[in-house]
Amino acid sequence: MITHPFTYQAPSTIDEAVQQLDRSDEGKVIAGGHSLLPLMKLGLAQPEALIDLRRIASLREIRSEADGTIAIGALATHRDITHDQTVRAKLVALAEAAGAVGDLQVRARGTIGGSLAHADPAADEPAPALAYDAIIRAVGPKGRRDIKASEYFKGVFETALAANEIIAEIRFPAPDGRTGGAYAKFAHPASGFAITGVAAVITIKADGTVERAAIGVTGAAAAAYRATAAEKALAGTNGDAKAIAAAAAKAADGITALSDLAASSDYRKHLVTVYAKRAIERAISRAKA
Repeated sequence: MITHPFTYQAPSTIDEAVQQLDRSDEGKVIAGGHSLLPLMKLGLAQPEALIDLRRIASLREIRSEADGTIAIGALATHRDITHDQTVRAKLVALAEAAGAVGDLQVRARGTIGGSLAHADPAADEPAPALAYDAIIRAVGPKGRRDIKASEYFKGVFETALAANEIIAEIRFPAPDGRTGGAYAKFAHPASGFAITGVAAVITIKADGTVERAAIGVTGAAAAAYRATAAEKALAGTNGDAKAIAAAAAKAADGITALSDLAASSDYRKHLVTVYAKRAIERAISRAKA
């Protein structure tokens, strides 16, 4: 039960939503509602105004642009993303991550924009957003701002998004020709959140060697991160079992792993290596297919 009073607004354009948010000192944007409403019911969030984005049809679009960029609107649901044919063909790690979110009801209602704005450290989609070098496009009172995924995730529920900005879309550059992706996850058995989730995006040269590796990890640390040591270890190899194992062993290098009732920090680091190996193997196999 929500006990505190608040106003409700349902703008029809993103500019109108930004204006309403900017006018409110304690306003919150709501999309699917899976993150904000439980906090309001517990009294942990008490916004004076709710700005509901669901009437802004343009925020639901998933489209391909002339340069190959795939733009996904902030209100695209996890289910939309999972089943979109372009995403499944070009951004398979993202499709797999979206398909691993929660349960059927959550995937049908929850949105990618809401997930990235909330920035739960155990959310699935931050990992492929990092691995695909996504751009988070935000709109605020000063206009449009593009934020690199690598600069977006700051900590537990903390991002580079300003309080008066709204995510409009997430933009994914066109992957290179022989590129494969995969998402592998160790899920919490009750919530479905990622105790560890790893997205791997691998580009293979004509001679079969690894041209580029990008590995995003979620669930293990206070914020999703790029496993740069693992990426460097894999690049230039022929992607065989030994090279994959050596790279995966570096996927938790330099992090301060979370420790809680679900998993200790040491166990999380172990899971990162295990699931990095699985994601890399599948990504390489797909790139070579």
